[in-house]
Amino acid sequence: MIQWRRGIVQSVVDQWVGAEVAIVDLDDGGSVRALNYPQLTGPVATGAHVLMNSSALDRGLGTGGFAFIVANLESDAPPAPTSGHLVKARYTPMQSMVLSVDEQGSEHHAALRDADTVAGLPVVVADLHSSVPAILAGIRARFTAIHGRAPRVVYIMTDGGALPAWFSRTISGLRLAGWLQASITCGQAFGGDYESVTLHTALLAARIVVEADVAVVAQGPGNLGTDTRWGFSGVSAGDALNAVAALRGRGVGVLRMSQADSRWRHLGVSHHSVTAYGRVALAAADLVLPPEPRPRPAWWAECVSERVAEILAGCAGHRLHLRSDGDLVEILRSVPVPLSTMGRGLVEDELAFTAAAAAGCHAAELTA
Repeated sequence: MIQWRRGIVQSVVDQWVGAEVAIVDLDDGGSVRALNYPQLTGPVATGAHVLMNSSALDRGLGTGGFAFIVANLESDAPPAPTSGHLVKARYTPMQSMVLSVDEQGSEHHAALRDADTVAGLPVVVADLHSSVPAILAGIRARFTAIHGRAPRVVYIMTDGGALPAWFSRTISGLRLAGWLQASITCGQAFGGDYESVTLHTALLAARIVVEADVAVVAQGPGNLGTDTRWGFSGVSAGDALNAVAALRGRGVGVLRMSQADSRWRHLGVSHHSVTAYGRVALAAADLVLPPEPRPRPAWWAECVSERVAEILAGCAGHRLHLRSDGDLVEILRSVPVPLSTMGRGLVEDELAFTAAAAAGCHAAELTA
């Protein structure tokens, strides 16, 4: 059952696009940090009585240490009107209606109604949300060098992790810095600059509506895994490459890599990439390996070479590209938001970010 808590807002201590953080004094004692999405529940202010969902917080799960405000009990503001009829978080108490970019009431409906191709759009697909800033760093560096201008990049957020795009401070920061032209939320995810029913319509909107040079597809924050071969939310990365191929795009898969993960299944190339790209993906894509660390780690042959060979032995016919860039770390230092994966930054786990940046560089070169 949902764990409910009531309290009074002591202060609003932080905010970013689409979200605000409040300190709430609980009716039964103590206080919590609570995350509020103003577009769902309206803004909160000091002294407001609020109702919160604290289920994940009480269980110690990875919600960033937040309870979630689900109602401002003193708000009498009328609900914001919507012209859309696409329901997200369907049949849950928090379902909300949005205007989909492809529905009949959208100004883009006519352009998307019979659209059937993204016409060679390079699309970078990643397992982890934390890869997105590094991918963009690679795209921007190479695209600017090739074309003499900044790229138009669209981030497409799938629904494997967080559902509200507002939960991601990374996306907010990248938008504010001008590194992202737009975000599109698809499936049950919501809160992007554009909403879409499926990943396919999101890809079409990226190409036709936003006129992207490159698109990046990844789930929102909060990757879910069960230490099984198939039980992880990032398996959808293989499905995403299939969608890209179905729409005649040029898929680029980010290899999930780490030189610091203590778990053998994620050291080198993660078993998530082996399953998603080697078994789920049925259409060929470009996979990119960053330069090897020097000196070469003892585990490289087994945890990288053998796992990549297993991926390539699958039925998709992926193409492997080896990059020799010597400046990927320098490129990554320009990222305007913090780089962090599983609590590790660039210094602690360089390979995790150079692998993503290498894929971004490769995607930019496909635009030449």
